Amino acid sequence: MSPALDLGHSAEAYHPLDGAGKDPASSTSASPPLRNAMGLRTSWLRQCRRYKLPALLLMLLLLVSCLAYRIISSEQDAPPMDVHRSSALLDAYEDFSSMRAGDIKMRIEEMVRIKSTVSVELRELESRRQKLQSDISQYNQKIEELKQELLREQTELERLKISVEQAQVAQREAVQRNTPDLALPRSLMPSTLPRRLSPISVGMAASCEMHNCFNHSRCSLTSGFPVYLYDPDEHSVQRRGYDIDGFLKTTLKQTLGYNAHIVKDPKQACIYLVLVGEALLEQDLLRNNRYAAQEAEQQLPSTPSPANDCPVDMQKIYSLPYWGGDGRNHVLLNLARRDLTSRRTNPLHQQNTMRAIVVQSAFEREQFRPGYDLIVPPILGPPGGDVWQECTGMVPARRRYLLSFQGELKPKLNALLPLDAFILEHLADMAKGATQDQFVLQFQCVPATEQQEGDSLPDWTLCGSDSSRKQLLKDSTFVLILPPLNGRVSSTLMLARLYEALRTGAVPVILGADELRLPYAETLDWRRAALLLPKARITELHFLLRAVQDADLLLLRRQGRLVWERYLSSVQATVDTVIASLRDRLGIPPRPVPSVVAQSVFNSTFIPLKSDPPVGLDTEPEESLGPIEPPYASPAYRRNYTILRMQAKEAWNDWVDPFYLYPQLPFDPALPSEAKFMGSHTGFRPIGKGLGGAGKEFGESLGGNYPREQFTIVMLTYEREQVLMDSLGRLYGLPYLHKVVVVWNSPKPPLDDLRWPDIGVPVSVLRAPRNSLNNRFLPFDVIETEAVLSVDDDAHLRHDEILFGFRVWREHRDRVVGFPGRFHAWDLGNPNGQWHYNSNYSCELSMVLTGAAFVHKYYLYLYTYHLPQAIRDKVDEYMNCEDIAMNFLVSHITRKPPVKVTSRWTFRCPGCPVSLSEDDTHFQERHKCINFFSRVFGYTPLLNTQFRADSILFKTRIPHDKQKCFKYI
Repeated sequence: MSPALDLGHSAEAYHPLDGAGKDPASSTSASPPLRNAMGLRTSWLRQCRRYKLPALLLMLLLLVSCLAYRIISSEQDAPPMDVHRSSALLDAYEDFSSMRAGDIKMRIEEMVRIKSTVSVELRELESRRQKLQSDISQYNQKIEELKQELLREQTELERLKISVEQAQVAQREAVQRNTPDLALPRSLMPSTLPRRLSPISVGMAASCEMHNCFNHSRCSLTSGFPVYLYDPDEHSVQRRGYDIDGFLKTTLKQTLGYNAHIVKDPKQACIYLVLVGEALLEQDLLRNNRYAAQEAEQQLPSTPSPANDCPVDMQKIYSLPYWGGDGRNHVLLNLARRDLTSRRTNPLHQQNTMRAIVVQSAFEREQFRPGYDLIVPPILGPPGGDVWQECTGMVPARRRYLLSFQGELKPKLNALLPLDAFILEHLADMAKGATQDQFVLQFQCVPATEQQEGDSLPDWTLCGSDSSRKQLLKDSTFVLILPPLNGRVSSTLMLARLYEALRTGAVPVILGADELRLPYAETLDWRRAALLLPKARITELHFLLRAVQDADLLLLRRQGRLVWERYLSSVQATVDTVIASLRDRLGIPPRPVPSVVAQSVFNSTFIPLKSDPPVGLDTEPEESLGPIEPPYASPAYRRNYTILRMQAKEAWNDWVDPFYLYPQLPFDPALPSEAKFMGSHTGFRPIGKGLGGAGKEFGESLGGNYPREQFTIVMLTYEREQVLMDSLGRLYGLPYLHKVVVVWNSPKPPLDDLRWPDIGVPVSVLRAPRNSLNNRFLPFDVIETEAVLSVDDDAHLRHDEILFGFRVWREHRDRVVGFPGRFHAWDLGNPNGQWHYNSNYSCELSMVLTGAAFVHKYYLYLYTYHLPQAIRDKVDEYMNCEDIAMNFLVSHITRKPPVKVTSRWTFRCPGCPVSLSEDDTHFQERHKCINFFSRVFGYTPLLNTQFRADSILFKTRIPHDKQKCFKYI
């Protein structure tokens, strides 16, 4: 169809628009003039279109051609990103049906090339976008780190300000101090021998007391109580035909050789020891029979007559080189061992001992000088060492027999005093009475073969053998001890009965105790270990024994065993107790307890390499846990001259260790609260200077009831260098840390190129004597603080946990305070009854593992010097259980459970080598340890506790403008 026809057809199809959809026939109704005008207009338009439309159509075709050319050109020059839009335009304006196949293929290849180019550029843009996002993330992280570092530096600045303030306070306190700075006392000893004075009469000697017969000038308070022993081989004081028991002589010399008070120079001595007995006939010295002296005397015609039967030659005593004429400051030791019945147990009776102090078992009433002479039990035990195997278990409280007694009065008396006769009759009736209680009361028995009548004094002899008596006492809840007759205040046989009763756990019932003198009565409180009754209470005896409750019964039994083990059980115990008793009278402090001299693993010229520690791993940047302080050692030996004057009863009866002077004790008293502000403020750092507070004020000061102090970390390690370095690095910036002591348990020294983190406090790396877990508790001299934090090398504790544990320990100084709790559980499936070690989660615990626990340094001394050697040997045998042993020891001394802090129950160290606790036999060994330790102690001292310690404001809702004591504790 030609364009003209198309246009004409279009013109013919044109309709006016003003009709707006009306039918043309309807226009007939319009007025004639309007119709004529419209007709003229329509004819004019038709004439114009007939001539002009062909030209307009030509122009339109030309415009379309130019536009198509423009579009094609722009498509070739357009960037790749416009390919989709270009394709759309091409699709809109180009008819591909008229193109050749080759052109289409070329076009397709061109567009594929464009697509690949665009894809490459898109990937490049995406890579650039991701890199920009990574850079932005790194910069944001760095900004956060800088913010944290800013908070940390601000906190550190606050700590430094607090440290400066506290240093100024310490300086003012040092200037204002008006008391001497006490330390380890220096010995001040005499330098001359005692000058010779005139002898004194028997009457004057009988009235001797410490104030009129003892020369105090030779015993300065700072002398350390030097003691000189006359060598019994060089200075024998026995008559001809007598000599001292060889066992006793040798053992005594060896035992005194270990005693810290012995000196070799007589000019320095405060007192002089003279061994006068036990003296036996020379023929008896070859016999092993304890009581053979009297039998030998009966067989020898040349035996001295009873009138002159005194084995001690007093003239030899008067001739001792340092006797000084009157024997002042001399101590005559007469220690019975084999002969317990003859008159020779009291060889100094009716002898003029002048001003010398007499130490023996048997005394007549007119002979004994209270507060001057000293009563000791016979030496019936070994020379020394562990004696726990001689003892009987303390439980059950009630045994088979309520009361027992075996003995026979020898030599027989024609008639007893009425009261004594009534006592025997009543006891016999009580044994036969209609009661469920069982008694063994025998007043006639076949005497032992070695006990024969001779020149013995009337007394209740021992029946049977030592083993038979021990068996009876093991089955006895109480044992009756009758006093010696003829008005004696003490006898060897009576004290032997007391010795055997305490050894087996039978509670002594001493009838007529108000007439007697018991061993070391000046210092030992016998009311805590025995029932002391006058004879008049015999009719109420049964009622009283039934009234004793199990708790009191076990308390009496435990105290009796403590007294027996520490003061009566061996030659060493007796000798040490005699010296300590005399020293206690004079108020002289004992010798300081020896520390273990630390030996560094590095030689004096080697300087270990240092590395920078990681910073801020275990601390919150906005939380200040304490000020930065220079090392401050705990004051030592401050109570040298007061502790045994004010707490002598506790030292002898509770702590049972009056033999050494310790730098500090966990039992030191606390001052009243107002004393910290009125006159005794030195060293105290109250929270908020006394106003109290939380958060910032709490972190600035230690507060509490004791002056400021620091703690030492003791870390045991064995060939785990990297684990050790990581643990040391985490200690950087820890407040109140005084020193770190690393006990190097390996025989191999550390590598030379090992880099030790510089944590701001000294790190002492000590060589252990041998590979032993007991080395964890050695009292090294480099430990200068009371608080000791025992930590495994793989234990990971946050700073706030450590400091909270330290604060809790300051309020419970006599206990183990730590993190991982354990308990001992009773094995119900074992008919004999045994303990099991249990680490399951429980609401009750009895142990805190010392892999992360605070203890007082005092317990390190007790563990090393006081704990039975059998327990330390068992620890070495199993390479295990040293933490259980420490818990046993502390609970045994204090009768208190440990204190657990925070929610920590165990420790995990990712990447650490397998420890000993991962061994399959670990728990089996710990079961055995608990049961073995219980046999050694005679009972299980562990006590249960059902609480743990958390910070006061923990889980407490407080205002938003306030802070808690710790953020997470």
